[in-house]
Amino acid sequence: MEPYKKLSRSVQDRAVLVTGAASGMGRATAHLFAQEGAMVAATDINETGLRQVVDEIRAAGGTVEGWRLDVFDGDGIKRVVAEVANRFGRLDIVINNAGFMAFRKLDQDGFDEIWDKALTGMLTAQQRLVRAALPHLRRSDAARIVNIASTEGLGATPGDAPYVAAKTGVIGLTRALAVDLGPEGITVNCICPGPIRTGLTDSIAEDHKSIFAKRRTAIKRYGYPEEVAHITFSLCLPAASYITGAVIPVDGGLTIRNA
Repeated sequence: MEPYKKLSRSVQDRAVLVTGAASGMGRATAHLFAQEGAMVAATDINETGLRQVVDEIRAAGGTVEGWRLDVFDGDGIKRVVAEVANRFGRLDIVINNAGFMAFRKLDQDGFDEIWDKALTGMLTAQQRLVRAALPHLRRSDAARIVNIASTEGLGATPGDAPYVAAKTGVIGLTRALAVDLGPEGITVNCICPGPIRTGLTDSIAEDHKSIFAKRRTAIKRYGYPEEVAHITFSLCLPAASYITGAVIPVDGGLTIRNA
């Protein structure tokens, strides 16, 4: 019998880049990694929100730097990744979290524009970030990539075709990258959040949230960004070395209910 293997559950001094870090799940993820001793590169297009998150993390004793990043800007992605790796001397973990609403019915004006925006900002941007980070990830002994998709990638809401297509694409991208990068020890996994209290759901009235959650989820409530962040974090531990290509719903049981 082989001796018991002690696997590390520490991200101390590892460098992690989080997109969409100014609010919601990205903010919670940045806080959690910093709390656990990682060096955090928080990126977002919202400079005001980003500064606030950076200040919060530093006030709590964490190591963090902020970068303005528009994920539609391919050259900007390359520049920020290079600056992050130069600042921290390494890049071990990439969290593709940036996202936005993209509702538009097929027969509505502007469908093509929303379609293109959704695919560029939530799918193409993810592969661009991974490709830019890849030379640095290859130098890590525990490189991790987590792509944030959605339960909309596992089903569909009426009038949501651009978002559904983009998030379904993220799932496919995750699986393909897991196969491509697995031989190098780089894991690639995907989180599919369900109904979570973020800026994207702030406009939904509380009574509507409650009705939906009680009707559709097993836990019968909306989730919190921190609950998603902890699953993301678990996938990024050095010990999480034999899970790749996984698609994990964090949805309070939404996707397992028939009625």
